[in-house]
Amino acid sequence: MEELLKTIASGLVENKNEVSVTVDEPDAEGVVVYHLHVASDDMGRVIGKQGRIAKAIRTVMRAGAGKINQKIMVEID
Repeated sequence: MEELLKTIASGLVENKNEVSVTVDEPDAEGVVVYHLHVASDDMGRVIGKQGRIAKAIRTVMRAGAGKINQKIMVEID
């Protein structure tokens, strides 16, 4: 899942080497939080107009996590 998020984000940004993902341990409800870090110049590209791209990224990640019976949340930092 971490590689999927990195691949999606790398396709959107100009500074591909500044894309990083950190993963938190599952909380009490079993939700794993993925933190996507990009350069400040690329933040708008990842979020998109009215958050549409960010919402699409979260949708794809949740669909992928559902296939492996995992609950996830994506935060863009």
